[in-house]
Amino acid sequence: MPDIHITREHSLGLPRARKLAFEWAQTAEEKFDMECTYEEGHDADLVSFTRTGVNGELKVTKDSFELDARLGFLLGVFKGRIESEIVNVLDDLLLEHKARTKPTARKSAPKKSPVKKRG
Repeated sequence: MPDIHITREHSLGLPRARKLAFEWAQTAEEKFDMECTYEEGHDADLVSFTRTGVNGELKVTKDSFELDARLGFLLGVFKGRIESEIVNVLDDLLLEHKARTKPTARKSAPKKSPVKKRG
């Protein structure tokens, strides 16, 4: 049974969720010194991650992210902090994506007044 289980629903579809999961894996490697492997599937992808004292998987589907992690004895003491960091990274990426794809209000083109010909 995993020590940490996180689920996030989304409406990104698999291609955009895949991109976001890849960003998550890059962040996990840089920020937490994880070793990540990414496996693309037809209906779901799997990001496996590991480092001393922790290992797990992030399952990526068209409508959810599901993370399961197992902590070693020494890191178990820091479970709350580790879970909080993982959640923050995933939630921040989801918020950034939402902000990037949010439609911006467009100014309407100025109305042209009819041009009168002089003649």
